[in-house]
Amino acid sequence: MSQQKGSNQRKTYFVKKDFQIRFIVKFCMLLLAGVVVSTGLLFFFSPDSLTSSYQSSGLEIKHTNIAILPSVIVTNLITLGLITLGVIMVTLLVSHKIAGPLFRFEKELDAVAEGDLTKRIVLRQKDQGKDMADSLNRMISGFHDKVSDIRKDLDAVRESALQHNAPKVLIDELEGLDKKISRHFKT
Repeated sequence: MSQQKGSNQRKTYFVKKDFQIRFIVKFCMLLLAGVVVSTGLLFFFSPDSLTSSYQSSGLEIKHTNIAILPSVIVTNLITLGLITLGVIMVTLLVSHKIAGPLFRFEKELDAVAEGDLTKRIVLRQKDQGKDMADSLNRMISGFHDKVSDIRKDLDAVRESALQHNAPKVLIDELEGLDKKISRHFKT
């Protein structure tokens, strides 16, 4: 979740697990594809060469691509393992900077959708989407101001109606509108 440790640290790096895991898996699959392509190119460009080696006290002559296959596989597996660990760490950190703000956007915008116009989207300085959060905050603030203005106008009309002995039906209607605004919006 988007809990904060101190002022700028999230406690968990898996904020939106599905998104982040798919993000990491895609990068790892890209890395695996690179290893397969690299190995394929090695075999493609060395089919006509021969390599000699000593095996079991005897000299063996093989096609180069067949002779080096065990070494290529071991080297690629070790390299793939090490780079995969690095890729997982880097993509987790990068996806964290994306998923954390997305989680925050969803949470705060759900509250705004329920009528809470006091909510603001607060992101860390280096998070992605900071400009969008600022724009949304200005929009929410604008809605808050407009609803507040409507309430003030409604209060003024109700006050005027009371002072001018307006019919009770009109005053009740104005009270009903005020309650309706209060039910739908938190300002």
